[in-house]
Amino acid sequence: MYNNDYLLKKIEIECPFCNHVHLVEKRTRQTQALVKGEVVNYEEIYFLCDESKEEENEFIPAGIMDQNLLQVRDAYRKEKNLLTSSEIKEIRDYYELSQRDFSALLGWGDVTITRYESKTIQDETYDDIMRMVFENPMFALKKLDKHKNRFKDQKFKKIRNKIIDKIEKSTSYLKKEEIKSLYVNYIEENEFNGYKEIDIDKVADVIGYFAATVNDLYKVKLMKLLWYADSLYYKRHGKSLTGLVYKHMPYGALPIAFNQIIDLPTVRIEEKLLYNDSVSYKIVPNKNKNINLSNFSLEEVDVLNEIAIKFKDFNSREIVEYMHDEKAYKEIIPFEIIPYSISKELKDLR
Repeated sequence: MYNNDYLLKKIEIECPFCNHVHLVEKRTRQTQALVKGEVVNYEEIYFLCDESKEEENEFIPAGIMDQNLLQVRDAYRKEKNLLTSSEIKEIRDYYELSQRDFSALLGWGDVTITRYESKTIQDETYDDIMRMVFENPMFALKKLDKHKNRFKDQKFKKIRNKIIDKIEKSTSYLKKEEIKSLYVNYIEENEFNGYKEIDIDKVADVIGYFAATVNDLYKVKLMKLLWYADSLYYKRHGKSLTGLVYKHMPYGALPIAFNQIIDLPTVRIEEKLLYNDSVSYKIVPNKNKNINLSNFSLEEVDVLNEIAIKFKDFNSREIVEYMHDEKAYKEIIPFEIIPYSISKELKDLR
């Protein structure tokens, strides 16, 4: 059955009917083929010689025949909700893998992926595994580690680093979405967010800056540094630095999503066992995520530098006590949001 037959372009090639080079029509049409006992519709490419005197004047070169066969298989895959050949290649490209390396990572034969991208239709089990590799980088990492012996050390490390980068990016994305959801009531600019919608990348950069410049940075201390940086910037420029919203809590100002922001990729958390067997969480720079000062304006750098110098050697208890003497803490009801307008009363930090 043929329909929707139309001209793609005219191309100069050697015609098998005329036995010489001339312009022939490259055309496409919707047709059908039998795959695994089922009829599928697909788009076929063929050539037409309009000079031939023969009744049969259509031909398909070998290269185009392979392309058509791939189209047939992909049409079948789509009907069965299987990955197409191009989608399998996209998964490889996502991790920058060759066909051979992708097969090795999965523990399959060396040419399995090559066949799937060219002529063989995968079964559902193999299809599900490939989808899992794309959708879950942690699954890809486990597969790679399991089949480490299939790779030379240098290539194994390169592929592993690429997968880890994907894991970090996907984790970072999910964390950002979680933070955004907690700030859904603070999208409108007002005195509670310092007339600035939360800038999560800026938050990450500020945390990374403090981790790199302040001694013994623990969770409690970091939260106070963030409040002082935002408040001082607001006092000088009429808007907050990050858009974080802070509440009056027993240990001072605490931003909404305080647990989530310390998981942003510019820092790492190290657990420290204290003398009384309790655990404290130290914030350290992520060596793989260097902070670029060009991400900050000169005004932002001035504020961050001033805060870092002022509180560099404070421990958590000392900075909490220092903040407890701020008007922003004394005049706001416990557990209420601290408006940025009160930052105008910020103590002189010099």
